[in-house]
Amino acid sequence: MQKNIKVIIPAFNEEDSIGKVIAEIPSIVSEIIVVDNNSTDTTAEVAKKARATVLFQPNAGYGNACLKGMEYISEENLKPDIVVFLDGDYSDYPEELTKIIAPIIENDTDFVVGARVKELRETGSMTFPQRFGNELATKLMSLFFNSTFTDLGPFRAIKYEKLLQLNMQDKTYGWTVEMQLKVLKKNFTYTEVPVKYKNRIGVSKVSGTVKGAIFAGVKILSWIFKYSFKK
Repeated sequence: MQKNIKVIIPAFNEEDSIGKVIAEIPSIVSEIIVVDNNSTDTTAEVAKKARATVLFQPNAGYGNACLKGMEYISEENLKPDIVVFLDGDYSDYPEELTKIIAPIIENDTDFVVGARVKELRETGSMTFPQRFGNELATKLMSLFFNSTFTDLGPFRAIKYEKLLQLNMQDKTYGWTVEMQLKVLKKNFTYTEVPVKYKNRIGVSKVSGTVKGAIFAGVKILSWIFKYSFKK
């Protein structure tokens, strides 16, 4: 049976990339939801021309944008089977969405992360803070939760019913690690799929600045330690 798949794309000043991202998302997706996170450029206009549903989230933060997309879906009559999260900077390969959702469709897996493995990454596509943060976070998750995650990659898919059970809260950079920690705590089934990764278009709002990298690191570690000592 055909699955109802929706994609949520948080976007802040991605006018040069968002159209390319939307164009390469497979046609099996029923709706592409771009959440304009108070952009100062033409991100929203480009996304609309590409026939995406465009929402406006004035409150800054990656998590805020994702939550806005989820709120929109919750108000629709026909709920999706699968929700995919994808960045708007064109660093991922949107056509690999079929690989990301395959374990859910074929094996009934609850949650899938696109792992940005070294051999498939373009040189320079992940900064040192990103690589260090990923390694530290995933090693801590392995230590505390016997996790097999190797990446906090933003390209991910989850059954909609499971997503609701996570009761996501983080409004900024801790969104990805919060999701993975809650998947572990709830004993949902999960896996990783190796994906290609290239240099993004434009400058990263997180790893591209010292402030962003530090803030993201603190958020990630705070979520891990919060859940490590939470019964």
